[in-house]
Amino acid sequence: MKMLLSLILLLVFFDGFSQERYLEKFSKYKEKTYTYHQLKDEESLKLNFYKPKKAKRKIPLLIYVHGGGFSGGSRNDKKSRDFAEEMVQYGYSVASISYRLTMKGKGFGCATNSSLKIAAFNEVSKDISYAVQYLIAHKNKFKIDIDNIILVGSSAGAEAILNLAYVYDNKILNKNFKFAGIIAMAGAITSIDNITSDNAIPTQLFHGVKDNLVPYYIASHHYCKLASPGYLNLFGSRAIANKLKAINKPYYLYSIKEGSHNWNSKPIYECTKEIIDFLYYDVLKRNNRQIETTF
Repeated sequence: MKMLLSLILLLVFFDGFSQERYLEKFSKYKEKTYTYHQLKDEESLKLNFYKPKKAKRKIPLLIYVHGGGFSGGSRNDKKSRDFAEEMVQYGYSVASISYRLTMKGKGFGCATNSSLKIAAFNEVSKDISYAVQYLIAHKNKFKIDIDNIILVGSSAGAEAILNLAYVYDNKILNKNFKFAGIIAMAGAITSIDNITSDNAIPTQLFHGVKDNLVPYYIASHHYCKLASPGYLNLFGSRAIANKLKAINKPYYLYSIKEGSHNWNSKPIYECTKEIIDFLYYDVLKRNNRQIETTF
């Protein structure tokens, strides 16, 4: 009886420990670079994988997609590394990925044809899918809980992950696969029509109300005029939140009242508490909350 009681107490202790690790910052970590997709005529795509050193069981994975207008940025630039190093210390694994910079040398403004912009969204969604496919295939090696894979992106990265989750026709991942959550910082999508009760997932949205590039609500990308080649109507965080609210699905909208597009990466530094809260209560615990905060 005493042995049984001791075993029960030990299991309770470790269960509590495993839960608290996603709320408290304490884990040491290790990092390694992997090639996740070989390209024929281009540089192969790589990811930096961050894992808590003491991970003994499968743990949730954050896939971070950097910004940069689909023409710049890097998987190991300061913002990407700062985010990964912060989150891994809370007990999450993080994969910060490279992707093809299809708009390099072309720009992403009003003179760039809207069809090229849409193609960029889709090409990066494809690359992210290859990364996910690779990580799932090596889930035991990386100790990944494939039921808790969360997409995180800033600016162009946010547009890409929202496109992947809610617009992109995915031919790479298993049709039954579903991401556990999304964290989009200054992102938008080309349509909200495909957000349904079946495919909606917990979505956290950070966005400056006065974003001058990616609309907070509904407007053209870069606020291009209708007659310009780059005119592309987008649905920003406010519109996405409204759709999720209408179909009674979880979302967490963090609006920055005076924020411009400069806020696209500030949540990495300014909103750690909100990100950890969302990941734990809405993604891991499935609390299905609807939260709106204005800063």
